Amino acid sequence: MLYRRLDGLREQASRRLAEELRNTGGTLQARSQRDSAVGMYAEQVEQFSAVESGLCFGRLDTDDGGRHYIGRIGIFDTSGDYDPLLIDWRAPAARAFYLATAANPQGVRRRRHLRTRERKVTALNDEVLDLATASPTAHEELTGEASLLAALNAGRTGRMRDIVETIQAEQDAVIRADLPGVLVVQGGPGTGKTAVALHRAAYLLYTHRRELATRGVLLVGPNATFLRYISQVLPALAETGVLLRTQGDLFPGVSARRTESPEAAALKGRLVMTEVLATAVRDRQWVPAEPLEVELPQREILRLDPATVSAARDRARRSGRPHNLARALFDIEIVHALSAQVADRIGADPLGGENLLDEADIAEIRRELREEPEVRAVLDELWPVLTPQRLLADLYASAERIAAAAPMLTAAERALLHREPGGWTPADVPLLDEAAELLGEDERAATARRERIRALQREYAEGVLEIARGSRSIDVEDEAEGGEILGVTDLLDADRLLERQEEVDRLTTAQRAAADRNWAFGHVIVDEAQELSPMAWRLLMRRCPSRSMTIVGDVAQTGALAGTPSWADALEPYVAQRWRLEELTVSYRTPAEIMAVAAEVLAGIDPALRPPRSVRESGFPPRERSVPAARLAAELVDVVTGEAAGLADGRLGVIVPAGRVAELGAAVTGALPEAAVGEHPELESRVVVLTVAQAKGLEFDSVVVVDPDRIVAESPRGRSDLYVALTRATQRLTTLHPTP
Repeated sequence: MLYRRLDGLREQASRRLAEELRNTGGTLQARSQRDSAVGMYAEQVEQFSAVESGLCFGRLDTDDGGRHYIGRIGIFDTSGDYDPLLIDWRAPAARAFYLATAANPQGVRRRRHLRTRERKVTALNDEVLDLATASPTAHEELTGEASLLAALNAGRTGRMRDIVETIQAEQDAVIRADLPGVLVVQGGPGTGKTAVALHRAAYLLYTHRRELATRGVLLVGPNATFLRYISQVLPALAETGVLLRTQGDLFPGVSARRTESPEAAALKGRLVMTEVLATAVRDRQWVPAEPLEVELPQREILRLDPATVSAARDRARRSGRPHNLARALFDIEIVHALSAQVADRIGADPLGGENLLDEADIAEIRRELREEPEVRAVLDELWPVLTPQRLLADLYASAERIAAAAPMLTAAERALLHREPGGWTPADVPLLDEAAELLGEDERAATARRERIRALQREYAEGVLEIARGSRSIDVEDEAEGGEILGVTDLLDADRLLERQEEVDRLTTAQRAAADRNWAFGHVIVDEAQELSPMAWRLLMRRCPSRSMTIVGDVAQTGALAGTPSWADALEPYVAQRWRLEELTVSYRTPAEIMAVAAEVLAGIDPALRPPRSVRESGFPPRERSVPAARLAAELVDVVTGEAAGLADGRLGVIVPAGRVAELGAAVTGALPEAAVGEHPELESRVVVLTVAQAKGLEFDSVVVVDPDRIVAESPRGRSDLYVALTRATQRLTTLHPTP
């Protein structure tokens, strides 16, 4: 019955859409109204089409006889009294679906979980919320236990699925937390931190659409593989306006993929780099030791002595403006000094009186000097206009510049910064952002660039209208009205045509935010936030002046040397005590057998830390195999082949030391050509070989961890990395140890 009503509404919306598309005439205002209607009806058709992929997943039967269907989006019957056909899971009316229990039924008599494939209901599970009939084996703190366990035991697909059908009470509290302020979500492996963060983004956009639609939501993940892994969750929840980025993509125009040593990345993440960059900028404001000669085309030679340059530099610095904006003041001082020399030469009174030039003459001399290439070259040498990329590239490429900018660092630390040009690392991005703050952008240049682009676009629009004018047929007089048929050139001029084209080309909020370094987001969500360095935190705080943030992570899984030791250390420099902590304590992904192994590693990291509590057992005790080091690759192939054969439709993750990923990946792909290896593996592959850093945030049905001792030895936070590797599996875990 529900599907038939939805089909009727979809057909109605499709019919209205077709009618609007046929309506191509009318005034510009009418066309604008038509465009708005087309967008609305097209969106309705798209939403109704989503029924094919399981739009409805639950039903609530209430004590008063009501029956309410719960789904991924809300749909109302617009043909009648606007009655709800489907209640959006984010609406207050749907919350009982996630919170009602037999002890606290919240007016719900029965909760039904529906599992569908296309239009067919493949399974359903009813919970009668009555203490007298409740199962004695059920977990009272879990809602929809049967559906939850079915989802947890299902094979992985290589993409994260939404958990909208199985959200638990502690997760729901985090998802629906208030928008303002900084919320920290601490949770161990498998507690659903990432899923909670994504669903919180969808909830906030639903609840605070007016505030967030124009300012946008930014979600920052640890790596590109992770972002691909979660990329389908928000679209499945009807939200496509969230900007997904890694740290390496947070500076417009830069995609940082270059690798570097953990020690170099850690140094770049320290706050001391703010002082290094500030000194590097000041070092580019050069005062020569000897006078400079400026030779003009007329072979006239002007001289700039160090005292004059120093005074001009000090005057520009006292303005407090960023480097590039202070350049205008520096130019004025230098040009004035040079023009005084010219004025003294050409305007001197032969009789020894006052200079014969008036202010207008001197102003003309200054204008001409500013246009002289030789003068501009000297100004660029003394106070160059810099981009963040040029400042940082020049600094890294020169040991002398590093020494001048970083006297506070040791010789070994300065050596870590020295490198040849050739791409950026993720740790460089916060430094580029810091440099942009120090340098500033001359808005005059940006405005001139926009005006040039608009002039070209207007010229093109005029050409289009000229063509239309030339092809227009002669006017045909209407005998009855005495009027004439109007052409496009009677309705539009070049400016109005350009405005309409700009409306068509309008970017989404996410697209505009991605291209604007100064964009202020309405809310920022950070996953695996424990990996952020102090410099990365500075960047994110600039992106969110309102300090409306959701921070998701687990300090026990910190792998980066410059990562977050505690949430207080990371946040209190920016928000003092004004942040709140929520903890997720239940692990849904990691079975109890595997969590017991991981708990031993966690105790080695910090005995005070406690692992999350697993809600299930897989029935597969972890396996441990020791093999001769010379046969490690061959044994790995045997293990992987066997595990892959035992997976009906799931995924196998092979986590190896970073130093052996190429060697062991080649061995696996030699036996299983469909396997994927490397930094950006195809996650849909049944077998994926990757490092711990690449595996962060991912999950697999079965995991093989190779040479755990080397994983610990080669990483600055080895035990934390091993803890991550051991907790990626939802069913089975195997470890391979090479023996001497």
